[in-house]
Amino acid sequence: MVLVIPQKYSFSNFRLESGANLPLVDIVYETYGTLSRDKDNVVIVCHALTGSAHAAGYHSPQEKMPGWWDPLIGPGKVLDTNRFFIICLNILGSCYGSTGPASPHPDDGTPYAMRFPVITIRDMVRAHFQVIKHLGIEKIRLVIGGSLGGMQALEWALLYPDMVENLICIAAPARLYPQAIAFNEVGRQAIMSDPEWRQGNYYPGKGPVNGLAIARMLGTITYRSDLSMNLRFGRKSAPLPPNGYYSFDQKFEVETYLHYHGQALVQRFDANSYLYLTKAMDYHDISFNRGKYEEIFADIKAKTLVIGIDTDILFPTYQQQEIVKNMVKYYRPAYYREITSPHGHDAFLIEYKQLGKIINEFIAEVAP
Repeated sequence: MVLVIPQKYSFSNFRLESGANLPLVDIVYETYGTLSRDKDNVVIVCHALTGSAHAAGYHSPQEKMPGWWDPLIGPGKVLDTNRFFIICLNILGSCYGSTGPASPHPDDGTPYAMRFPVITIRDMVRAHFQVIKHLGIEKIRLVIGGSLGGMQALEWALLYPDMVENLICIAAPARLYPQAIAFNEVGRQAIMSDPEWRQGNYYPGKGPVNGLAIARMLGTITYRSDLSMNLRFGRKSAPLPPNGYYSFDQKFEVETYLHYHGQALVQRFDANSYLYLTKAMDYHDISFNRGKYEEIFADIKAKTLVIGIDTDILFPTYQQQEIVKNMVKYYRPAYYREITSPHGHDAFLIEYKQLGKIINEFIAEVAP
């Protein structure tokens, strides 16, 4: 069992892309492996929407589950900690230790709630850069991430093109398209329509647990696929309630599954963070305030692998292929690979064998 101790770096007066200022920022991060003498073996792993810096290992012997990408990170694994110094940082706006809406406002010590300013993917990456600079790191061998983590990875390559040598973007677009924005808005409305949301001022109470659960139920549908739902559930019913089959208490197994995942998120995540992070995803567009969309890809210097998932309904494969097509048009080194899976968007958290093989081949080429 590999035990990992979370770390924190704090800095002050962080100006956001919107022009707002955060007087104090905490960023929680975890590291795996050893930083080389020349500090040239750094891999940054970027987490997804409700993820955390806990990408691998365990925090204590009592912890039942390892970090969210543990099958890929560790000695002798694809992201080999015998070779690489791996850093996973919790994003700004989250609720796993980094500054977010549940953090105390410096003026009065009570949670920011909706006083927290709107943030963007660029803000998250720029905040993480402060940690990397603090560690004295000037070169990043690889930045890798899936979903919202893939969006961060793209911004790393654009914000710091002379620093990032290689990039792997998994199941993520270069800009959010209207269907994904629509899914996010329905989830936010579910939260904000819950009477317990109280305009975001629900701390220290339980908050809008019903709204957050519904938002997660919708999200879970987008993370899966028609094929995976059919294979796993079909039309199977859950055990019959006392009042029989023909009642609203009767549920199909897929309904029970959605309720389970909704309640599971409520136990571990802050509703206001969900609002801010999904809004940050909506703003994601690598060309915003930079120029013409198709031309921005010319600014990516990193050797790039983009991975799509054939059954992804949240970020369909044309959105990943678009990244490679535009990079190649400007003679940038970019490659597209695809995971074949019934699991939809969540395949990057499930298909470890297939994903690991693709990543390993890329690493063998760029970092032999």
